[in-house]
Amino acid sequence: MRDPREVYIDGSIGEGGGQVLRTSLALACIIGKTVHIANIRAARRNPGLAKQHLACVQAARQICRGQCEGAKLASKTLDFAPGPIRCGNYSFDVGSAGSASLVVQTILPALFLAGESSVVTITGGTHNPWAPPFDFLSESFLPAIATAGFQADCRMIKPGFFPAGGGKIVFEVEPWSENKGAVTDLCEPQTQPELYARIYTAKLPARIAQRQRRLLRQSGLRFHNIEHVDVKDSAGPGNCVLIRICSAQRTTVFASFGMRGKPSEQVIAEVVNLAKDFLAGNAAVDRFLADQLLIYMAVSQAGCFTTNQVSGHLLTNIEVIKEFLPVDFSIDHQGQMYKICCNM
Repeated sequence: MRDPREVYIDGSIGEGGGQVLRTSLALACIIGKTVHIANIRAARRNPGLAKQHLACVQAARQICRGQCEGAKLASKTLDFAPGPIRCGNYSFDVGSAGSASLVVQTILPALFLAGESSVVTITGGTHNPWAPPFDFLSESFLPAIATAGFQADCRMIKPGFFPAGGGKIVFEVEPWSENKGAVTDLCEPQTQPELYARIYTAKLPARIAQRQRRLLRQSGLRFHNIEHVDVKDSAGPGNCVLIRICSAQRTTVFASFGMRGKPSEQVIAEVVNLAKDFLAGNAAVDRFLADQLLIYMAVSQAGCFTTNQVSGHLLTNIEVIKEFLPVDFSIDHQGQMYKICCNM
């Protein structure tokens, strides 16, 4: 018979990736219950804990002096018993080009509830495929959750690109201001948005950024400005192209990443198509931000947003959150968008 003091999570649920692990660790810290996770990353080519997932486990363990069993590379099972959440000055090293952003995603919800401010420094990848780039965190994600009183500032000390890594980001986290209400104002689309682009290159020929700038100009989108950031102190070569949709309401950030053998035409087409699909609808929140908002809505016990696409990550996050907290989420299909609300 299962222990009612523990939460049991099947890591193969939904899209069966690392999101199950990260959300489970965050919520275990918040509610103070032991979590047993089986079949970790069952749907991935190399299942089990990789370096960046192990970094998430160790970060969660440190902020609450938790106890772990199964915290090793390639482990498919994890038992995590949290203690009380502690504020503090923390430093974590992913140890590879694994995403620093995903470590932040794991511990940030808990640190907001620590009662006092914290500073978190993370070394690893800041701009790599399959994870939110730093610009998304700073310009889109943090302003969105600030509407519910979750206040944090961040800065990038050094970019780190896949596969070398070596980047560094710092987050200053304030205690949650519950009296500021819930995430309720993310339903209306951006009005009169202006488009900006940012091209990151590191240790690459100048012609690559020049070609990508030209392709952006020819994409059919009208850019207010296209910025090129040539990173001089990178640990290795890298390329990231961002489109930022900016308005008085919020900033939406889309990204695509260059890599060996991937032509600039493909890099630009990926990020342009993401932006065009979003602009074609009336949604307030893109699909990448949408699944990140759920845990904060669940903690504040209310909130709504509209999004142009319901992703597998979002549906998986809903199922995991419901295993920890007495909340539900409604998904209402409204023409070209979906309205998602947190219900008690």
